[in-house]
Amino acid sequence: MSSYEEHSIRKNLFSVGKLGYAKGDRPNVECILCGVRDNNEIVPNLTIAETELSIVSINLFPYNPGHIIIFPKRHIISYLELTNEEALDIHTLTQKTMRILEKQWKVQGFNTGYNLGKNSGGSIPHIHEHIVPRFPNEAGFLDVLSNTRIVIYEPYQMWEDLKKLWANET
Repeated sequence: MSSYEEHSIRKNLFSVGKLGYAKGDRPNVECILCGVRDNNEIVPNLTIAETELSIVSINLFPYNPGHIIIFPKRHIISYLELTNEEALDIHTLTQKTMRILEKQWKVQGFNTGYNLGKNSGGSIPHIHEHIVPRFPNEAGFLDVLSNTRIVIYEPYQMWEDLKKLWANET
């Protein structure tokens, strides 16, 4: 079986909430992340920390425990629109996030990045960086037996836990 064939038969368990979100069932706001920034009551808000320029938040639909997004408060959609100050702020917050996750959760790897442009797979037209922790032995019995992946950390509990860790980190 080719690598493509192996991946094309992968089964996924979906969060019912994410499926609706992917189909467009979202709060009626112009921008979800601006709604987070503005504390709009109809937008789920999992903000861990913020600076004058940026916000650190749990991803509402995480790929892994500790999946964080960092985004500028200013509404922009292109990486090229980031000011040097915003880029440095996001970089600094990324480093702090990674230090916290490495120290507290023994994370041994990360995927970081942006989905840039219409065809990149991004679902929010407001630039944001993803930080996805990677753990040793991530493959569980469902991965092995049925090629299925489950994320077992509820986003709101993750938010509570990481807010405490963030506040205690110097």
